[in-house]
Amino acid sequence: MKKIFLALGLLFIAGNIQSQNITDAYRYSSEELNGTARYRAMSGAFGALGGDLSAISVNPASSAVFLKSFGTITLANRSTDKLVDYFGTGTSNENSDFNFNQAGGVLIFDTRSDSPWRKFSLGINYEQTNNFDDAYVATGISQTSIDSYFLNYANGIPLDLLQTREDESISDLYAYLGENHGYGAQQAFLGYQAYIIDQDDNSLENTSYNSFIGPGNFNQEYRKVATGLNGKFSFNFGTQYKDFLYLGANLNTHFLNYDRSTRFRETNNNAGSATNDVRFNNNLSTVGDGFSFQLGAIAKVSQRFRVGASYQSPTWFNITEEATQYLETNNNANERVIVDPNVLNIYPDYTLKTPGKLTGSLAVIIGTKGLISFDYSYKDYSATEFRPTDDPELQLQNELISEELQAVTTFRLGGEYRINNWSLRGGYRLEQSPYANETTVGDLTGYSGGVGYDFGSMKIDLAYTNAQYEENPRLYENGLTNTANIDRDLSNVILSLSFGL
Repeated sequence: MKKIFLALGLLFIAGNIQSQNITDAYRYSSEELNGTARYRAMSGAFGALGGDLSAISVNPASSAVFLKSFGTITLANRSTDKLVDYFGTGTSNENSDFNFNQAGGVLIFDTRSDSPWRKFSLGINYEQTNNFDDAYVATGISQTSIDSYFLNYANGIPLDLLQTREDESISDLYAYLGENHGYGAQQAFLGYQAYIIDQDDNSLENTSYNSFIGPGNFNQEYRKVATGLNGKFSFNFGTQYKDFLYLGANLNTHFLNYDRSTRFRETNNNAGSATNDVRFNNNLSTVGDGFSFQLGAIAKVSQRFRVGASYQSPTWFNITEEATQYLETNNNANERVIVDPNVLNIYPDYTLKTPGKLTGSLAVIIGTKGLISFDYSYKDYSATEFRPTDDPELQLQNELISEELQAVTTFRLGGEYRINNWSLRGGYRLEQSPYANETTVGDLTGYSGGVGYDFGSMKIDLAYTNAQYEENPRLYENGLTNTANIDRDLSNVILSLSFGL
């Protein structure tokens, strides 16, 4: 019976301990500034304005501000420049991609002239909420070896679990450990079989380990390549009451896909090292779908002032992950060891509840010539939660989230000035770090600008945005927790076409 199970394990396993962590929680909870060119040219400060398809994603009442049916499609070019410093060695990394960023439309229905409810609107809008495309290389000399990663997982694991039986392959045992003892046992097994770690004594009950790698300096190179996106479809209903109040609601469906490949290499010539070269590859593939809702209102306080308020619920994601691993070592005598389980780890589905968001907005209308708008948002990242909450590993991650993440505020300021059929726009935003230490990911500052031209039945808008922030991601969450300092510069060129229907 066990042999039948192990044969199936070569195809997939369902580990009872997962590898989700706080980094995943933040990644799927965060949002970039995305949407139409007009919206992004004003840094997204649209909560009290409305009349824009992407404004619906901030305040659902925005759809009721439209005077007639309207549609917009948006294309964007996204470029990222990264300066990476790892123990004093700097590298430069650049990425660029072209994407379909937004598409949507609103239908406006006028009511009877004697009704206080002037009109109602029905809308649908697709929008990217986050782009996961990323690539960088961190290289430098560290005094902490990759052996700390494997030792961290191995100590406490009985030696009996890390040694293959007669007629049992590497793949068989790797799959068996994943199903019955979890991700940590698999990591210990890899390190043991690749001659990175060794047992303190030869008894099968041994649970303590040492390293085949001697202390000293380690030349390390870490390569990361990631692709994917987080997207949202919003189904909107809005209405206008008399001439001063707009109300709206969104039902949102979300989807995400994320693929990441990391390649790590370490070499050393330290005295006492029986292993001098380590190559450790990890591949992760994630897909998910989710649901959220939004409520909002915009009020005309006077001809000059508008205020807005909106609530975005948490998003409840259902997520599936798959992963593969490969480990190779060598020494100065060219005694090469390859540990390639060739097993696809399929983890049990889990749920991620991202934090909700509150937004308050104020806009000043300057006649028919221009406007100034301000948005303030509050979002508590420490409320992010993995479920089921009774899973011991997810319980631990939730505790780390509540300790390491914090509530954040976002300020957005935008303005627009019209000259005949032309519109000139600009904006600024400041997003607080979601990490309590404010170094894992730092504060984000951004500015934007743009221009638009109204042809009557068609509008064309062009925008440029730039954002900068610093982050210090760990190479691994356990053991080798060295960080790479990354200065990020993110810029976008956005083009939107809009049509009155």
